[in-house]
This record gives sequence, C-alpha cells and structure tokens, in this order.
Amino acid sequence: MQNNRLSEKTFIGHPAGLFLLFFTEMWERFSFYGMRALLIFYLTKHFLFSDDKSYAIYASYASLVYITPVIGGFIADKLLGGRKAVLYGAILITIGHFLMGFEGPKEGSALAVNCFYIALAFIIVGTGFLKGNISAIVGSLYDYQDLRRDAAFTIFYMGINLGGALGPLACGYIGEKYGWRYGFGLAGIGMAIGLIIFIVCRPLLKGKGEAPSSVLLRQRIFGISREYWIYILGLAAIMLSALLLHYHQIIGQLLGVIGVVLVGYIIWQAVGLSSIARDRLFAALLLMVGSVAFWSLFEQAGSSLNMFTDRYTDRHIFGIEIATSMFQSLNSIYIILLAPLAAMLWTFLGKYNREPSTFFKFGLGLIGLGTGFLVLVAGSYAAKQGFVPVLFIFLIYLCHTIGELCLSPVGLSAVTKLSPSNMTGLMVGTWFFSTAFGEYGAGLIARLTSAGAEDGFHNIVYVYSSIGWLSVVSGGVILLISPFLKRLLHERLD
Repeated sequence: MQNNRLSEKTFIGHPAGLFLLFFTEMWERFSFYGMRALLIFYLTKHFLFSDDKSYAIYASYASLVYITPVIGGFIADKLLGGRKAVLYGAILITIGHFLMGFEGPKEGSALAVNCFYIALAFIIVGTGFLKGNISAIVGSLYDYQDLRRDAAFTIFYMGINLGGALGPLACGYIGEKYGWRYGFGLAGIGMAIGLIIFIVCRPLLKGKGEAPSSVLLRQRIFGISREYWIYILGLAAIMLSALLLHYHQIIGQLLGVIGVVLVGYIIWQAVGLSSIARDRLFAALLLMVGSVAFWSLFEQAGSSLNMFTDRYTDRHIFGIEIATSMFQSLNSIYIILLAPLAAMLWTFLGKYNREPSTFFKFGLGLIGLGTGFLVLVAGSYAAKQGFVPVLFIFLIYLCHTIGELCLSPVGLSAVTKLSPSNMTGLMVGTWFFSTAFGEYGAGLIARLTSAGAEDGFHNIVYVYSSIGWLSVVSGGVILLISPFLKRLLHERLD
C-alpha cells in the first residue's frame, strides 16, 4: 500500500478523484435542495393546490427519493458499477430539473400537472442511481485500513452541505423573485455542471467504481445487452414513479406493507441467531424506530415550517425582505459551522471514556428537535400583527441542526456495526427505508397543521407545541432508559 501511496497523485493528501466526487455531489445537492426549497410554494402558489394536497405530494416525493437509492445501490453492486450508475443518475436528474422549468398555465392543466409529476419522477429515479453509489465510490478510493478514510468522508460531507447551503440561497431567491422556471432552471444548470465535471474528469477515478463484470454486463437478452436493459428499466421506473405521485394516496399503504414484511423477516432471521447477535439486531431495529420519529418531525422544514416562515414570519432583516425559500439553507450552514465542534466534543469525551452511547445521543437528538419547535411556539407570543420575529426561525433551525448532529451521523454507522455480516446489506436498506417512512410521516404531521382550522397561525402553533413536547419527553425517556438499552449492544460500540 505504501508504494501505491507514493505513486498516487494527491491534493492535500487525498486522491484527486475525491475532489471530482466532491464537486459532483456538491452540484447535485445544490440542485436537489434548490428545487426542494421552492417545491411546496410551487404546488400552492402556481398549481394552487390546497395545503393538504401539497403536503401529501411533497411527502410522497420525499419518501420515494429515499427508497430508490436502495434499489440503485443493489443494481450498481451486482451489475452496472458505481461510475455508470452515477453517470446515468446525473443525466436523469438534469433532465428532471430542466423539465421542472416548463411551468404550464397557472392553476395547472391536467397535462401540465402530469408533466410536473414526470419531472419529479426523473429526479427520484436519478437520485436512486446517484445518491448511495457516489458515496460508495468515495469509499473505494481508499484501502479498508487507510487512515485517511474518515477524513475523506468529512471532506465529502462538507461538499454535500456546501451545495445544500448554496442551492436554496440561489435557486430560492431567483425562483421567488423572477419566476419558478428560472429557479428550477438554475437548479438544472447546477446539476448539468456537476454532470460535465463528472464526465470530463472521469480519469481521476482511476478505474474505481467500474462494473463487477463487464462480460456479464454485455450479455444479451432478447438482443439487448444487460446494461441497456438497466437503462430501459430505469425509464420504466420513471413512469411508475410518476404514476405513484399521481395516486399518492397509495404510497402510505405501500410503505406500510413493505415495512411489515421487512420487520417480520428481520425478526424471523433473528430467531436463529445467538443471544448476543439477536440483542444487537433488536437494538438496530429500535434505532430505526427512533429514526422514523426523528425524521417525521425534522422534515417539517421543507413543508409546514417553510409555509409558516412564508405566511407568519416577519422576514425583514435590516429592512430587506428575505425570500422564504432562502431560509432552507440554514440547516446546511449550521452543519458546516457546528459539525467540526460536535466531532471534537465526541473525540474529547471519548478520550476519557465519557462519550455518550448511541441511544443517549438519539435521546439528545429528540430533545434538541423538540426544543426547536417549543422555541418557535414561544416566539408566537412575541408576534406583532400576526408575524413572528425572524430570529425565531434562525433559532428553530439551530436547535434542529444540533439534534441532527446528535443522531444522524451515528445512526447508519451503528446499524452497520450491530448487524450480522450476512444481513448488513439488508439492514442498511431497511435504515434508508425507515428514513423514507419518516418522510411520509412528516407529510401526515404537516397535514395536521392545515386540518380544517380557520386560524392557520394558531393551528400550526398548537401542532408544533404538541409535537415539541412529545419529542422532548420521548427524548428524556430514552435518556433515562439508555443504560438498559445499552446492554443490548453487549459492548461499547460507540
């Protein structure tokens, strides 16, 4: 390994391919979060859908975005390879964002609405091919014991959040001030830049992420190679996703059935394991339940919290009115600022054997999340003429980000460590599925904020107060019982 390291061309000590992936992912996140910041307003202000229907469509889209990477990762691992999967995904996402730029008439004809669903479906399937696989290629750049591996993912993580910060600022401002098509078009341009970077700089990957068997990929079925069958089935998946968005009412039922099957299968598999392996598997399932609860509340950001910011917040800063969607960048900005501090805190506590367990961190995450909602509820008492001071929007995002930093980075890592080796892939897929379930749950909660109340302001404050206290109390209970839950780990894995 030492000889390879010496002959390897590096930049600040890392393979040049890392920075190709950094910028590709940065622009993909720029486009994703830039479009997401505008989506709920596009549904309510352009198509003039009701809040209830808009929240349902938004939640269905978000759920599908987190399900498809499980399938895309499987296809890349078994057949296509990560590089081609990322390339195909980037192409689909770029097409989807540019299709979003075709607004159609206000209030939306059936044709315009169906075209909109197809545009979202391109992004959903494209994200499925790109999201997980680009991270996998990052890992493939390093040997398993390479000490630079964790630092590489930290750099890559910064690229994700840099794109997440810039997208809402740029696309959100342009979309709200000059027209939806320009905001969505800018998101498409961002993804196109990422696509061009990935194509032009591909040699920097030095063969990483290629298909496991080029021979298998070239094999023909009915005269068409397996590779092209994958692309064709990808287009079919776009049509299926568009259909699911159109009939979004069935997505909840679909998630429920899949969830029952997955959990049932995992429990069935656990019966044949040793007591220690079984306890660890149940610990992983408990973490997934916590993940569903967390994301159901956290993901109010793109839906009901975005609407609250738009309708009931005084968004003037130094006399300048800030476009609502730009506030979607706060989470990523806070992560960039706070993630290094969180990492240093856990490292410092770890040196003295005082780092909290995974379960304890989950409890802290829920408390931080609930505190954010309660801070905004407190801000409602400071409202003047029905508008809450903008300071409280900054504070709720700050509390939510602190909660995220306690929970999100450790969750997937813990699941991979707790799962038996022959079930790791299944458990990672189930973890992503739990996030998708959380996204759908977020839609259900958002719909409660518009559930037939004449006074929208007080209705959303009531819902936020309820979920805020529920989250804080739940987090507190987890803190209290975390010493008992930790026994399921059978050793300190944190």
